[in-house]
Amino acid sequence: MITGERKRIFISSCEPSSDHHCANLIKEVDRTSGADIEWTGLGGDRMEKAGCRILEKTASRAVMAHNAFAHIKYYRQLIRQMTQYLQDNRTDLVIVCDSPAFNFHIAKAAKANGIKVLFYVAPQLWAWAPWRIGKMRRLCDKLACILPFEEKWFGNKGIDASFVGNPLFDGLAINVVENCKDYSSFDQSKATIALLPGSRDAEIKTLWPSMQKIALKLKSRWPTIKFIASAYNTDKLELLKSREIKNFKCKYTISDVPSLAKKVDLAFVASGSATLQVASSGCPMIVMYRTSRILWHLVGRWLIRTRFLSLVNILAGRQLVPEFMPHFGSIAPIVDRCKMIMRNKSRITKISRELVRLVAPMAEKNASENTAKIVLEMID
Repeated sequence: MITGERKRIFISSCEPSSDHHCANLIKEVDRTSGADIEWTGLGGDRMEKAGCRILEKTASRAVMAHNAFAHIKYYRQLIRQMTQYLQDNRTDLVIVCDSPAFNFHIAKAAKANGIKVLFYVAPQLWAWAPWRIGKMRRLCDKLACILPFEEKWFGNKGIDASFVGNPLFDGLAINVVENCKDYSSFDQSKATIALLPGSRDAEIKTLWPSMQKIALKLKSRWPTIKFIASAYNTDKLELLKSREIKNFKCKYTISDVPSLAKKVDLAFVASGSATLQVASSGCPMIVMYRTSRILWHLVGRWLIRTRFLSLVNILAGRQLVPEFMPHFGSIAPIVDRCKMIMRNKSRITKISRELVRLVAPMAEKNASENTAKIVLEMID
């Protein structure tokens, strides 16, 4: 129970996924606090519906790293505006969620004004740019980690970190281990495959053409195979349809990833948090991420510090699912790997079992509830 004057929390989110996570956190804090808390920040429609006064709709402007340069002017101006806001308005706590390239600036402005900072979703410094750990130490009062190994990794670097669970799994009604699929009677010719090219325009523009070409190749081998393409919202669904290539046909849907993954036999997934949602449904997958060949060889390959790039394989510590990261456009290796997986019933069944076991520790905790407790401790 919070006592004293009304508390003011500033919360910053720049992605559709973090808009969702922050909205759930806002609702959970309000539900458990027993106090009137004023929420202000950056985000999207979900945070606004949860009761946050949105100063700028940042969630709808989410961009991929290689497209960010075109938005530098916008974000620089926004940083100046938010810095001024934190100078002019009493704030008890600043919460920054994901998007470290932007949110490090928000955290810096908060600390300059003596405001405590909670990082919700750890920047993946263990994967790339680990030299930023000093900045993280200076700017972070508390870190809510959503991957199990992060608590120890950041703790060893002098940061007060706690594993709170993964917000992707908040609200799951069943034990994910029950989602194991049995492929003993699997018929490749009757398979249903999900195509998940991501929620950002840049992901759709780069991955969607390749996924369609892969689907056509598989269709030529198994003519009765079916495909379902899922989008985040109506706008993204229309973008998929507008970029449909010749001879490609599929079912289009707006569906949450876990529900769709439970209904299909295999999925092609854009690298990111969706891979964990697919894994929670026991659905074997092939992970893809496309980038510029030049940019990768000049910068990307030298920054990455992990053996694998997809979250599923990083957590497993081995290549549990095929990852084509980066994917430069050639689909032949991806088609060959997909055919190999689909022909091996025992192997694909084993992958399903290992996926649900992998994500079970994250699904056992409710991230919104655990992070809400941290928030209330920090403002009381």
